[in-house]
Amino acid sequence: MKRILFLCMGNICRSPAAHCVFQHMVDQEGLSEHYEIDSAGTLGYHEGDPPDHRMQQSMRRRGIPIIGRSRPITRQDLKDYDLILAMDKDNLAGARSLAKTDAESAKVKLFANYCNEHDEQEVPDPYYGGANGFEHVLNMVEDGCAGLLQATRPNA
Repeated sequence: MKRILFLCMGNICRSPAAHCVFQHMVDQEGLSEHYEIDSAGTLGYHEGDPPDHRMQQSMRRRGIPIIGRSRPITRQDLKDYDLILAMDKDNLAGARSLAKTDAESAKVKLFANYCNEHDEQEVPDPYYGGANGFEHVLNMVEDGCAGLLQATRPNA
């Protein structure tokens, strides 16, 4: 089983979108038993909250089920997950600062590395922007999740 954690700052916009999109893709491919998927934030400001209502609206328009509640990343996550995908370099640094070993640090990577159609190195935070920001983030998330699924798909 591949254990994947998506990470952003507050865990209400980017990382829950990636969690929902990737879970939806995995479910549609009939691969749910091969993955454990979650999301977290580097800060606990929104702990227990569902994804931002604007992100929920954007996901619903695309037929993506809304799942998960905000939580902060923990030291245990670095032990438990095979791959921790940070939405930007600040989140990458925040997660790596929790690592106690090189192996734990190596599990933390930038999500945008899995994008094939977008050249940006970081997924921008749409929280303070308009609706177009949420659509752009979802476009990047769908691109990156498709690349991630391709890269991690279990052997047939």
